[in-house]
Amino acid sequence: MNQNRRPVTTRDNSLVKKIASWCAKNGLSPNFISLLSIVFSAISLLVFYLDSQLMYNHAVLMIIAIVGIQGRLLMNLLDGMVAIEHDKKSVVGGLFNEVPDRISDSVIIFGAGLLTMDFPYGIHLSYLAIILSIFTAYIRTLGASLNSPHFFSGPMAKQHRMVLICLGCIVGIWYLPAFYYALIIMNIGLIITCVNRLLKIVIFLKNE
Repeated sequence: MNQNRRPVTTRDNSLVKKIASWCAKNGLSPNFISLLSIVFSAISLLVFYLDSQLMYNHAVLMIIAIVGIQGRLLMNLLDGMVAIEHDKKSVVGGLFNEVPDRISDSVIIFGAGLLTMDFPYGIHLSYLAIILSIFTAYIRTLGASLNSPHFFSGPMAKQHRMVLICLGCIVGIWYLPAFYYALIIMNIGLIITCVNRLLKIVIFLKNE
């Protein structure tokens, strides 16, 4: 297994492979697919905003938010598959692989924070989670620049953060404070993730 690639079991799914193959055959570049992840994230942000302002069709908006989040994750999966499995890599692929991810994370977490405005420091929890999520990626890429493997470990890696917010959407249909508690859990997990990745990098470098 390539240590510089996030281990994702969905990559072996036959349907996902067919979608990746279709994208490659129809000229969808990995970089364009990476940018599409921002579009899906923006959809989630929009419905979070509408929900925070109107509470109109709350359950429907939560379902759309989940679709946006899952669409973002699918784009994140497909860009790498098209680039590597279908040999569509470009010299700027690394930038498109990382930067849209950071934007997508920030947009979705901020959107979830909009639904915690009535709770103590609710929106501040989303700001902190955005900073820490960027920091986890920074630690990973910093380690890689020092010739360490890319450590994608959690407990609050990207896919875990998105699952947590999706769970918040499901529970939030009936219990809106779910987002507040989800952000608290996310921040605790992100701090542990930062420490965990730093320790792994230190151990690796010391054993080199």
